[in-house]
Amino acid sequence: MGNCSSVLQDSLAWCQGKPEYPGIKRRVYFIDREQIVSWPTLPTNTEQQITSATYTGNFTLATGAQWKFVDVLPDKCQLVSESQGETPSITQLNRLTLVHPGVGEEATKAALYFNNVSCVFLVETIDGKFRVVGNDRWDTVTKVSQDQGQGATGTTSTTIEAEVTDIVPAPFYAGEIVTADGTINEG
Repeated sequence: MGNCSSVLQDSLAWCQGKPEYPGIKRRVYFIDREQIVSWPTLPTNTEQQITSATYTGNFTLATGAQWKFVDVLPDKCQLVSESQGETPSITQLNRLTLVHPGVGEEATKAALYFNNVSCVFLVETIDGKFRVVGNDRWDTVTKVSQDQGQGATGTTSTTIEAEVTDIVPAPFYAGEIVTADGTINEG
């Protein structure tokens, strides 16, 4: 039997007066999970316990594949993670709600795509760090709704709701993001 008494958690401090800014930035990246050839990894100890909430390495994409983006209304978006299950198999349910302001042909085409593909999303937080919604173990279920708005003063929107089980609450990712506009986080 291995050593099951490994200490994984340090103290969790917070300096009073240090702000914690909520929300996400305006552009969220996504890709079909099938276009990911290999995944970055979460560090583990000798007991195979995850020791960090940040992936190491990069996503390796299929030849010609790139991260696509959806522009959103940040004030209407949310990333939430909550525990689910029972000991010793407790996991996280990561939920992402994105609101895009349009309902035109391109937004409707995107709805069809999201409804039928297990996607991985990269969400940039206000402080510039990326979080991952999606993983190589469980499918991401995405549901899309559109609202044409009411009358002359209403607003239109396409709402994308993604939900996926994970081991970590929306892990952090500091690796490269290869897009049509170039590579983000080149390092």
